[in-house]
Order: sequence, then structure tokens, then C-alpha cells
Amino acid sequence: MILQALKEYYDRKVEEADSDIAPEGFEKKELQFLIVINENGDFINIEDTREMIGNKLVGKSFLLPRSKGRSGSKSYETTFLLWDHIGYVLGLPVSDNKSSKQHQTWLDSLKGLPEDLSEDAGVRAMIQFYKSNEAEKAKASPMIKECLKAIQCNMSFKLINDIPVPCRNTVKEYVKKSLRSNGDDEESSEKIGYCLVTGESGVIARTHGRTPIDKDTKCLVGFQKNSGYDSYGKEQGYNAPIIKSTEFSYVTALNTLLKSPNQRIQIGDASTAFWSEKKTSFENEFSFFFKEPNKDDPAAGTQKIKALYESLNTGAFVEEDGDTNFYILGLAPNAARISVRFWQVGKISDFASRIKQYFDDFAIVKSPKEPEFYSLPFILRNIASQDERENIPPNLAGEFMRSILNGTPYPATLLQACLRRIKSDTKNRVKPVRAALIKAYLNRYYQFYLNTNHKEVSMELDKNQPSIGYQLGRLFAVLDKIQEEANPGLNATIRERYYGAACATPVTVFTNLLRLKNHHLAKMDNRGRVINFERLLGEIMSHLTDFPAHLDLHEQGRFAIGYYHQRQAFFTSNKAKTEENN
Repeated sequence: MILQALKEYYDRKVEEADSDIAPEGFEKKELQFLIVINENGDFINIEDTREMIGNKLVGKSFLLPRSKGRSGSKSYETTFLLWDHIGYVLGLPVSDNKSSKQHQTWLDSLKGLPEDLSEDAGVRAMIQFYKSNEAEKAKASPMIKECLKAIQCNMSFKLINDIPVPCRNTVKEYVKKSLRSNGDDEESSEKIGYCLVTGESGVIARTHGRTPIDKDTKCLVGFQKNSGYDSYGKEQGYNAPIIKSTEFSYVTALNTLLKSPNQRIQIGDASTAFWSEKKTSFENEFSFFFKEPNKDDPAAGTQKIKALYESLNTGAFVEEDGDTNFYILGLAPNAARISVRFWQVGKISDFASRIKQYFDDFAIVKSPKEPEFYSLPFILRNIASQDERENIPPNLAGEFMRSILNGTPYPATLLQACLRRIKSDTKNRVKPVRAALIKAYLNRYYQFYLNTNHKEVSMELDKNQPSIGYQLGRLFAVLDKIQEEANPGLNATIRERYYGAACATPVTVFTNLLRLKNHHLAKMDNRGRVINFERLLGEIMSHLTDFPAHLDLHEQGRFAIGYYHQRQAFFTSNKAKTEENN
């Protein structure tokens, strides 16, 4: 199903007039450096095609003959048609033992070019470049240092004031001709078979193209040669036949999506690509619902989300693109291959409704300085150790995304990670985003697992919330506030010292804290403030019969929300008084 949907996406893009997707036999690839030569093969200079985009130097992309997969101890025996990295083209760096072998493979490939290709002016000049030992001049160029410093150094040649040699018309026609003749030779070792994806007959692809999502991964589909999975003499790709045209289509489609700024997002370790059955605005807007706001235009995501709400209220998605199929593919690194984290297929109207529900779930009272809507990376980062993206627990991003798209309960690991982070973050404790996450988790959970004792957690302070954890959280917030006002500038507050014990084992903490609050209240000069605090404490205590020995995870979550709501209520009342006085 995944490969079929990717193949259909490729076919769709080919038919679009404004599409720049690579035709069969080619791929869009960056050439960071070009060796400029004249028609006699004389070295002129090395051209750097890179430009600064954001904080990265990015090479110019060209439509090149498609690269081949290479792996294993003899990977150096495979090179690409008229372009490759610096190890093949110039045999650098010399210190790398593989470079000399790679360079020899490159030279042998030039000698083995057919006559109709080697007679092209650009290709002929390339061959003469090596015959005349002009490569030594290229190696002596000051630009070589830049090539070797670059993270990736793909190279090719170009004649003066011309396009790169692998982009010349003669080379393009040669590639197309090679595709037409594939499998026609009766003595060819390639096998003809029926494709599992399309049912068409054609040459079976033994290996599949690279779809890298990081520096180590290689492909989405692959079979080990002479492995234990071979049966009936069908080794490698022959035991699950996919013809070459289909293999090219799905690989090109996936690589195009993974390079797209609008149809790919990175959440944790999961690279998520998405597309629709036909061209829709939703496939270009989908990323705004989940990714971090763009620094150049931070309001863009908020505007897209508001537009989503409006379109659902007016029925626009249902009337226009609502019945169109939408595909979401989550991929993660798994050694040399790619692991499918999730695969979602559904109608645009269904996904739009579930995304809106996700934002509704996370709505909570908060400061105007807080983001109006929380992105997935922002949420996950704030429950990771030290609030660092690199510390997001593995698999959590994929599970979280899947629950949003399916409209199912959020993963329990999300609540656990959030509570752990609150306990470890002595400075901030219950940030608005963490309170919003706990609220979302609990309300979604009890929508599926009904419990008559559960009352939905509201956006703001709910004095009548029956949860003992919630009321204890409120009580802790009041005691914290009393200490804060009685001892301004205190180094270590009860929030920093006792929060973890108060939310997990209340009986061990609250008796002492209630006794200490009397000393704090006695320090206050404003007797009206003291009376208000005592009245508030009495109201909260009326909901409690005793202090439990232990709170389960859900009650610990409610404790955090009760604490947060009460703290926000203090902030709101103080703000109202300030505005009143002004």
C-alpha cells in the first residue's frame, strides 16, 4: 500500500505542468563543485555552486543521471555516470585508502563509455582532462581545501559558459536509450517478472535506490544477498519482485517528499512525509499544524491553524477536498535501513477534524506571552530532559503523532515523561505547555475509558473539581504563594524542595507544610491578605478528608493541573487589581 501510494504520487507529479520531479533514469542532486575545463580538456578553475541558505551552505541541484546503490566491502567498484564525489573524480583525500580504488573505478568507467557518448564535446573533454594529466592542476587548486572541508563534495565537469557535462542533451538521450533497451538483450542476466505493486511486466529491480533520512540509512526496501530469506532460487529482490520503473517511481517520489520544505516535517527522530491523492491546499498546509513556527514569519502557523478552524466551521474542507485521500508516512532510522513508524490513510476532512480536536485538547489558561497553539516539537522538547530536543524519548514522537491522526488516547509514555520532567525541573515545575499536555491526556483517556468518578479537566481553575489530587495541587500552590509573599527573595521555596513528595506521597509532606504556613502568615503586614489566604485554605480543605499515602499517575497529573490553575488564578487576580488601580 505504501509503495503503491508513492507510485501514484509520482505519476500525479509527472502529469502536473509545473512539476519539476525527475523523469525516469534521472534524479535531482546537488553538485557542490564543478571542474571547469575547455574543449581540449585543459583545467581552468573549480567553481563553487554553494549558497548560504539559513545557516548552511547548500550546493546547486541539477538533473543528473541516477545514482546507484553501493554498499559492502567492494562499494568502490560502483560509480555514477559522469558525476560522483571527490574520492572518485580526483582520488582525494590521499590519506583515505579507499580514494585510490574509487578513482581507478572512475577512470575505468570513462574508458568503457560507448562511442555515441564519448564523442560528445563535453565528455570528450573530460576524457582528455585525465589523459593530459590536468587532474594534478585541479588538485593543486586553492578551492580543493573548500572541497575537502565540505560535508558533502559531489563533483562533475563543465565546459566554459556551459551546463554540467552530465546535464548535456547527448547524455540525457543516452540515459533514455539505455532505459528502453533494458532487458531486451536475450543474454542479459536481468530477469523479467510481474510487479507486486502495479501488476505490470518488466525488468525486476534486484536492489532499490537510496532514500536517506540521515547519514547512515540507505533504503526503505532492501534484501540481503544470499540471505536466509532466499527461497526457490529467488535471491535478493527477485523474491518480492518490483520492476525497475516502479522502483524508480516510488524512490523518486519519496526522495522528492523528503526534500520538500512543505511536505516533510521532522518530529523527534521521525521524518514525516505527507501528500494527497490529488493536488490540494491541505498537503501544503499540513506541516504548519505541527512544526515549529518559522523565525522569519512566526505568525504563519497560527494563521493556518485559525484558517483550519474556520474552514471546519464553514464546511469548506468537506465541500472542496474533504473526500480526497490523504497519506501520512512516518519514517525513522533503523541501522542501514528505514523503519516505518506509522502509516496513515484517510480522508482530508477526517484528519482536519482530528487535528482541530488536538488543538482543542491542549487549550488552557496561560500568559499572553505563551504561544497560542503548541507545536509537536515544542511539546516534546518541554518534557525531555533539560528541555533539549536530543533527549526526546525514542518512539514517543511517532506514538504521539499517531494518536493525534487516529483520534485515539495519547500514549501513556507521554504522561509519564511529563510528570518526570516536572519533578526534575525544580525551577519551572508546571509550565503551561506541561499543564496543557496533562489536561489533554486525561480528558482524551476518559473519553475512551469511561469513569463516573472522573470530571473533565477544565481550561482554568475549577473549585468544584472532585479530584483529591487536583485539590491537593491547589493547596500546595496556596502554601507556595504564602511563603513567596512572606519571604520575598527566598533561595529555596517549598516548590523546589517538596513538590515531588507532595504530589506522590502527600501524607509525608502536607502536615508539616500546614504548620509552617502559620509562621509565614504571621510575618505578613497586610492582614486583609492573611484573611484572604485563610479563607482560600478553608475552601480547599473543605474538599479534603485526609492526606492520602500515595497518588497514582493520573492523580499526580491532576495535582500538577490543580497547582497550575491556582497559580494562574493568583496571576489573573493580581493583574485585575493592577488594571483596577490604573
